[in-house]
Amino acid sequence: MRTSPYRPRGHQDGTLWTLRHAIGATVAVSAAVIALVTPTAAANAAPHNPSPSGGAAGQDTVTTHTGATTAQEQDRVNRYWTPERMKLAGALVPEITPVPEDDNTPDDPHPLPANTPDSGAVWTHGGAVEKNVGRLFFTFSDGYDGSCTATVVTSVNRSTVITAAHCLRGVGSPSVDDTWNHNFYFVPGYRNGTKPLGGFSVRTMATSSRWDTDPDTTESSDVAAAGYDAGLLVANSNAGGHPIEDVTGSQHIGFGEPVEGEFVHAFGYPAYGLNDPGDKYVGSRMIHCAGTSHPGPKVPLLWGETCDMSAGSSGGPHLAHFDTRTGIGTVVGVTTTNEELAGGQTPTLYATRLGDSAHRLYDWAQWCQ
Repeated sequence: MRTSPYRPRGHQDGTLWTLRHAIGATVAVSAAVIALVTPTAAANAAPHNPSPSGGAAGQDTVTTHTGATTAQEQDRVNRYWTPERMKLAGALVPEITPVPEDDNTPDDPHPLPANTPDSGAVWTHGGAVEKNVGRLFFTFSDGYDGSCTATVVTSVNRSTVITAAHCLRGVGSPSVDDTWNHNFYFVPGYRNGTKPLGGFSVRTMATSSRWDTDPDTTESSDVAAAGYDAGLLVANSNAGGHPIEDVTGSQHIGFGEPVEGEFVHAFGYPAYGLNDPGDKYVGSRMIHCAGTSHPGPKVPLLWGETCDMSAGSSGGPHLAHFDTRTGIGTVVGVTTTNEELAGGQTPTLYATRLGDSAHRLYDWAQWCQ
C-alpha cells in the first residue's frame, strides 16, 4: 500500500485508509490512504483503555453515532452520490482527476476451483458475494469524498453491515462531529459507477470505545493494531421499505480464534490507482484474493493473506469456509492494513480478526431498529 501525502489534523489518522485523509497512522486499508504504524507503535499498541467518553481507563464498550434518520436526510444522501462522484471517491485531487474508464472484464460463469490461490484479480464468478459485498462511500470533514468496502451479514434486523472502524471515524471524542465521517452510503454490488441493487444510507453506526481516546496521546493505528478495527453499520431500508438483507442476501459472521494456515478469501474495492498510475486498481470492480492466512510478524493480532489490494479495500471481508460455487462464506475479519505495517512478504493484506469486541458491536447492531 502507499501512504498518502500529509493532510492536516481533522483528516482521519488511519490505516489502509480512505483516501483523502492522511490518516495519520492507523492500520487499515480504506479509500486511498495508508497510514502505517511503526514497529514501536505496534509493539505498544494497547496501553490505552479509554472509557466510552474518552477517559483514560474503562471497559471496551460500544460507541454509537447517528447517521441519516429522516426521509429528507436519506433522500439528500442518495442524490449526493452520483455516478461521477462515486467513481472519483478516494481521489486526492478530484477536481483534476480523470473519471476512470469502466472495467469490462468478461464474467466467467464457471465457479473458481476451491482453494485456488489468487494475489489479486477482478472477481468474475458471480455468486452471493457479488451482491452482499459493496463499496461504502462517505465524506470527510473537509468535504472530500472517500470510500471503503463493506459486507451485509446475517442479523436479526436484516440491516447489519460490517466494515473497518477507521472507515467510520478517527480517534477522539465521539461527541466531536469531525471525529466521524459523513454522508455514509453503501452500494452493494457496485460496478462501474452503477447501483445494481440500489444504494442504502446509514441509520446508525458503532465502533469500540477504544476509538474515543485522546488523539494527542494515541493514534488510530495503535487502536487498530490492538485489534479494535471493526465497525458496524445499520442500513436504512430501501425506498420500497425492504431491509438490505432482503435485497442482497448476506454472509455468515464468525467470532473466534484465528486458525494457522486457514484458507481465506478476501474481497474489496481498492482505488488508489486514482492517485498513482502505478496502481492498477481504481475502484471500478470488486477484487478478489485468496490464500492461507497467517499472523503479521510485527502486529500478530492482525492476520493476512497474499494480496495486492490497495487503499479503498479497507473494511472488506476476509471469508473462511468460502464456497466458490455459491459465493457464501463466513466473515472472520475485515481488511485493516498491509505488510508495511504488519510485516511479512510483499504483498500481504491483513485483517482485524473478529473477537469479543466485534461480537459486542454486532450484538448491538443486529438488535438496533
